[in-house]
Amino acid sequence: MPDDAQRNRLGAYLKARRGLVTPEQAGIPAGGVRRVPGLRREEVAMLAGISADYYLRLERGRDTHPSPQVLDALARVLRLDETERAYLFELAAPSTRKRRRRTPPERVPARLHHLLAAVNVPAFVERRTFDVVAANDLAIALSPRLRPGQNRLRSLLLDPEEQAFHKDWAASAVEMIAAFREQAGAHPDDPRFVELVGELSLASGRFRELWARHDVRRLEGGTATVLHPVVGELRLHRDKLPVDGFLLVLYYAEAGSESADKLALLASLAGSNERS
Repeated sequence: MPDDAQRNRLGAYLKARRGLVTPEQAGIPAGGVRRVPGLRREEVAMLAGISADYYLRLERGRDTHPSPQVLDALARVLRLDETERAYLFELAAPSTRKRRRRTPPERVPARLHHLLAAVNVPAFVERRTFDVVAANDLAIALSPRLRPGQNRLRSLLLDPEEQAFHKDWAASAVEMIAAFREQAGAHPDDPRFVELVGELSLASGRFRELWARHDVRRLEGGTATVLHPVVGELRLHRDKLPVDGFLLVLYYAEAGSESADKLALLASLAGSNERS
């Protein structure tokens, strides 16, 4: 992250989000030529019930701790959902509160390794930065990019095989970058986030484009459709469970489905390769 954006994260977020709200969405007639996308600063201030000068100070980083009432008003005007609103409040929190966050653990507990070996579905452990730190054989059979030492966000954006693996790569990129930003906002002092943002900003135009939007999304489960080079298309559920400062991620198919049969075949193939 550039130094100025890192210092003024609240202002950068406000500016990015007002650029995504159209005058029509805010109930303002759009008439005439507008030089900026989305809402003007003075329009945000008017709709939030604050002075234009005060809002300008917020965007320029001259005031970084607005009241909860002001934040609520801005969240309403900028049409923020629950996750985005929480992120806004996090950015405005005093730095002393942010520094109290627990540092991430260095080693994966042995019990998590035992759990990975015991489950019969693809499972792996990652840090909040999407660095994979442990995985079972079936996860690696599903995707070699799930090996320990890989970073899933980097793979998604820079590895053509990983891009082909995701049936809807574009949606996956939007979701993962938004989740990455949410975690980065919650842990601003973690140098790994800064390192990855710098690397991906240089290497990926798609990352630069989506990062500039300041979308945020919580790390949650869901359903993904992937294209495996051997067994073909798989529709898999995904659960993410926080454990001891890490995230345990499990993929599994609907019982009795074609994807479940293909996942069983993949497990059989992985076992055969391990024995040979």
